Amino acid sequence: MYLLLVVVVYLIFAKIFIDWKRWKEFYPTVQFYIICNLSYNFIFYNHTLWVYKAVTLDWLNHTLIDLTFTFLIVPVVIMIFLQYYPKGKKQILYIFVWVVYFSSIEWLFVKKGLFIFANGWNIWWSVIFNIITFIIVRIHYRNIKLAFAVAIPIIAILLLFFHPSINDLK
Repeated sequence: MYLLLVVVVYLIFAKIFIDWKRWKEFYPTVQFYIICNLSYNFIFYNHTLWVYKAVTLDWLNHTLIDLTFTFLIVPVVIMIFLQYYPKGKKQILYIFVWVVYFSSIEWLFVKKGLFIFANGWNIWWSVIFNIITFIIVRIHYRNIKLAFAVAIPIIAILLLFFHPSINDLK
């Protein structure tokens, strides 16, 4: 039920806030995020840092929720984020607002039992991750090569902190 509500809210956001004539402009960055997220879920299948949990339907599992997040919610968020990205000094505040928004939603979902941290992850790591994510999304939109150059070392650092054993990989 919660997932349906979230999907409906983001579809309404998509209708109201996205200039659909510009979707191709944002498409490469949306793909970048989707590829990164699906790669994480594939590589760390047995060693996730967080798990989505449905509380209303038994058949609704992490995979289905994450696919919904990846293919419906994230594209809307990225397109809105990039479409309204400001110039000048307002950029830091803009990213801050998005990080607070995303982190607050995550915190609420944790409190409702819909989002569970694992393997040393916590809300503060999520805040840091959200900061990094929004910055890299913006970098990718402006300069794809630079985004990869920034993202790869960050992934390596995260692996140092939260590395799974080789046996945990598929």
